Amino acid sequence: MSDLRSAVDQEMAQARADLENLVRIPSIWADHAHREDTRRSAEAVAELARGAGAESVEILAAQGGAPAVVAHWPAPEGAPTVMLYAHHDVQPTGGDEKWTSPPFTPTERDGRLYGRGAADDKAGVMTHLAVLRAFRSLPGGLPVGVTLFIEGEEESGSPTLTALLAEHHRKLAADVIIIADSSNPAVDVPALTTSLRGLVDCTVEVKMLERPAHSGVYGGPLGDALTALCRLLATLHDDKGRVAIPGLVHNTSDAPDLDEATFRADASALEGVELLGTGTLVERLWQQPAIAVLGIDAPKVSEASNVLLPSARAAVSMRLAPGQDPAVAQRSLTEHLTGHAPWGATVTVTPGAAADPFELDPVGAVYEAARRTFSAAYGNDAVEVGIGGSIPFIGEFARTFPGAAVLVTGVGDPKSRWHGIDESLHLGMFGHAVLAEALLLAELGSAGK
Repeated sequence: MSDLRSAVDQEMAQARADLENLVRIPSIWADHAHREDTRRSAEAVAELARGAGAESVEILAAQGGAPAVVAHWPAPEGAPTVMLYAHHDVQPTGGDEKWTSPPFTPTERDGRLYGRGAADDKAGVMTHLAVLRAFRSLPGGLPVGVTLFIEGEEESGSPTLTALLAEHHRKLAADVIIIADSSNPAVDVPALTTSLRGLVDCTVEVKMLERPAHSGVYGGPLGDALTALCRLLATLHDDKGRVAIPGLVHNTSDAPDLDEATFRADASALEGVELLGTGTLVERLWQQPAIAVLGIDAPKVSEASNVLLPSARAAVSMRLAPGQDPAVAQRSLTEHLTGHAPWGATVTVTPGAAADPFELDPVGAVYEAARRTFSAAYGNDAVEVGIGGSIPFIGEFARTFPGAAVLVTGVGDPKSRWHGIDESLHLGMFGHAVLAEALLLAELGSAGK
């Protein structure tokens, strides 16, 4: 194993350079203006896979979908095949001017690499590629077969993944699936993610008038759509901040609770802000639904005039507890919004993305091997965690490949600010993640022979 550790160490400088090159590509598939950039990103990943010795490399897409990279390394006789998954598309920046350094100019500060996608999930892409290159430098080569699957639309909810899996099922079949798209509780504490919340979202529109009306001449007897929308959105929570939609799944957990002070600091909560809901923090984050209003279409304050607005829209997102059927949750959300229309307003709900929650029982030889190798790489015991976020495709993978063990790992930590301003990757943790995955593949190969 010392040779493997040395190979990983020698690979990290190039892995960082290649990561920085990927971060420079604004692969925001959700933004049509960046569709060509996303294709350019896929081509860059494909070229890296060829450089890592892949026997075959393809760029695939379902009808209307983003480009995904699929590459293969054949399995030695008797060894399992492992799928290594990550995604090369990224979130919008949230406003380039809000970043300390430009989001697509990778910049190191205090041991962290800043840039959109530096953690989510181009670090996952480069974790896999660095591992593959490290093994290529060793006499024995890869101890397992590998299918590298780098998706291009995860940040858009993976809408064409089902079609892609159906069309290319044989190319993607594997005994073990390693998904590098999650997070660790600290930079030196590795985690295996065992549960994720699901997701449904929608756009809700409130209409009150055919056209704007003078707020002085008509205001009082007649309301405005923006105020009505605010009243409607306020019904989504009760006075304690709990989700007020009936019929949703709420679970309990006996997992050790999180430290509230650490949680507040990691989330950058302002002093005096109350935490919403009831139950332990673990339950509220991992096992209960949550609702957020992500955006509102209305005039800017600087553009406001003295009129009653005829219509207003909001984007609403709801996270779902494990065990929740997304279709049922979407229907409940829609019925709640239409059933609480204030002042006779017309309320229209347009459903958006949906994602299944996911929960697994990490029992068996693959999970035991992961615990051993990740603990060895990080120098601390691996822990099992839930994640409040959603990874839409995991349930689809589990259904498509029911015999495969699914491992959800990652290269983020609480300071990575995934999806936020100043997203970053801790470079020391990046090295731990590469070593952990390399050690795991070595052990899976030994066990399979």
